[in-house]
Amino acid sequence: MIKCIAIDDEPLALKKLVAYIKKIPYLELVAQCQSAIEAQHVIDNQEVDAIFLDINMPELNGMEFAKSLDQEHSRGPIMVFTTAYTDYAIEGYKANAVGYLLKPYSFDEFEAAALKVRDIHEIRQQAAAVVTTQVDNDGIIFVKSDYKIVRIAIDSIRYIEAMSEYLRIACDDKSKPVIVLLSMKKIEEHLPSNMFMRIHRSFIINLKKISEVKKNHVILDGDISLPIGDNYKDAFMTYLNSKILTK
Repeated sequence: MIKCIAIDDEPLALKKLVAYIKKIPYLELVAQCQSAIEAQHVIDNQEVDAIFLDINMPELNGMEFAKSLDQEHSRGPIMVFTTAYTDYAIEGYKANAVGYLLKPYSFDEFEAAALKVRDIHEIRQQAAAVVTTQVDNDGIIFVKSDYKIVRIAIDSIRYIEAMSEYLRIACDDKSKPVIVLLSMKKIEEHLPSNMFMRIHRSFIINLKKISEVKKNHVILDGDISLPIGDNYKDAFMTYLNSKILTK
């Protein structure tokens, strides 16, 4: 099932959108929201695969909301815009939307957009299945990168950086980072939690590679400076304080 959210500030338009979603057997409606702000709270607390959203909304419009998700999520939800205006189409596709439904749209038009969502979701699922890391008892993972299966020693990882739908895995024993199609959430599931920590929405670090901590940055071996995000600062400082020697 594809978990999705419906967003529209107009009650009748939202009711229609919800009804259409419920008619598609492979879509699971997890929330219906009347603002992007409300939808953000949903996304912060549960996994969402796709979003059907209006563009013209108060406080935070749909286009701005979509762009903010692109920045904050390594594998953001699949977007389909619903709007009464044609002049947002180009901007919508720049925001990586897979569909643009012009109100009043029919169920057939909605179903065609939903099929695109399903196709992309399946591609992502297949890619994740192929690239999913496999961990053995020797602390080794294997990832698919550039049509090759690459062996990575967990101890050698310095940090992992999110770039849209891809990750850069920087290792001590490799001349350049390994690029993989994988989410931060997925790779976190396969890394030892006592050794790795997410310090920013875009960075996971190997705690054994920390050289210094300066203000809001972690310095890793090799003078690599990475920022500490506000949402991750408390957890990181709790870990750091547990390691600081005092009288």
